[in-house]
Amino acid sequence: MTSSSPSGRTVFFVSDGTGITAETFGNSILAQFESLRFSIRRLPFVNALDKADAARSVIEEQGRRDGARPIVFSTLVDPAIAERVKLAQAVHMDMFKTFVEPLEIELGMKSSHTIGRFHHANDSESYKNRIEAINFSLAHDDGQSSRNLADADTILIGVSRSGKTPTSLYLSMQYGLKVANYPLIPEDFDRDRLPDALLPYKTKCFGLTIDPLRLSDIRQERRPDSRYAALENCRAEVAAAETLMRRERIQWLSTTTKSIEEIATTILSQLKMP
Repeated sequence: MTSSSPSGRTVFFVSDGTGITAETFGNSILAQFESLRFSIRRLPFVNALDKADAARSVIEEQGRRDGARPIVFSTLVDPAIAERVKLAQAVHMDMFKTFVEPLEIELGMKSSHTIGRFHHANDSESYKNRIEAINFSLAHDDGQSSRNLADADTILIGVSRSGKTPTSLYLSMQYGLKVANYPLIPEDFDRDRLPDALLPYKTKCFGLTIDPLRLSDIRQERRPDSRYAALENCRAEVAAAETLMRRERIQWLSTTTKSIEEIATTILSQLKMP
């Protein structure tokens, strides 16, 4: 997206690496301004002076189009590259200047200032654990497999399209947790119990539910005008799932108004995971 909206501004996430840290940092700040819409542009791998000059040109051109200074969130490590980008007419939010340098002063030591430090950990045990967790969660998505459920850190259950898959993957990628997820389907409600494969692991289960109207909207995008998406059916499934989880004494939460980050944090807290 290259043009800003009338009520917002253009925001650049600039990094010498993937830009994930800059984007996470920036989005957490922008979320405080709910009434504005921001047009997002990403400039990753700005790791040389010529690329810094190109980034500066892009930022300034966008500012001319918008008639307003762009906002730049930067995690550029190399001071020379960072200073070159800062020549652009923009509002610059430098993560290193804002956070790292004050800590250097307080701790009495220099930081590593290593390019790509945030995500360059391919040889670390933590990285390997995350990859294993992601593979586990993909293999156990949507009830595809019941093998090795004893290895799962948690098992998410809920009706179809209640947010199980994105939450599973987020927990795997961010926290290295092995997360399986199982859909609760009409057959489970007819039997009035959890799927057989989950019975030995009930203590690992955590439930997700959702407002039926929101669920119907989501399902309409997937299967328009189907019984699967019908509001009446969604109401029945959600009610049955919540009844089942209450009876089985499984902790659960509604995903209706929560972000993936909020859902994951709640799960970690309630299951008392690190």
